[in-house]
Amino acid sequence: MTKRINISSGSSFEKAYGYSRCVKVGDTVYVSGTVGINFQTGECSADPVEQLRQVIRNIEPWLEKAGASLKDVVQITTYVTSAEVFAAIGPTLKDIFGDILPTNAALVVQFPVPNVKVEISATAVVGCGA
Repeated sequence: MTKRINISSGSSFEKAYGYSRCVKVGDTVYVSGTVGINFQTGECSADPVEQLRQVIRNIEPWLEKAGASLKDVVQITTYVTSAEVFAAIGPTLKDIFGDILPTNAALVVQFPVPNVKVEISATAVVGCGA
C-alpha cells in the first residue's frame, strides 16, 4: 500500500478549511494553491510578476519538505484575476519553467484574499527532474 504523508504549514486557512499545504503519495507530491503573499511580512505586492516570484519562493520549501524540487514539477495550474494578468506573468513563467516544461492550465478567477492576482498549484514527481 502506498503511504500518504500530509505536510501542513499550520496556517489558519488550512485549519479553517481542512486541507494540507502539501501531500505526498509515493513519489508524487501535490502542492495546494499558493499565493504571492510574503508570509514573513504579510505583504502582497501589487505587481503580478512579483506575486508570481513570491508564489515560487513559497512553493519551493514545500517541495523540498516532500523530497522534491522545482525541477520535478510536472504540472501546474495557474489562477489569475484576468487575461491581462496572465499575459503579464507569461514571460516570467517561461523564465521559471522554460527548461522544466510542466503542463499548465490557466484559469481566470476571483480570489477570496484581497490584492491577490496570482495563485499556482503544482504536482511533482520526486526525482524526475534530476
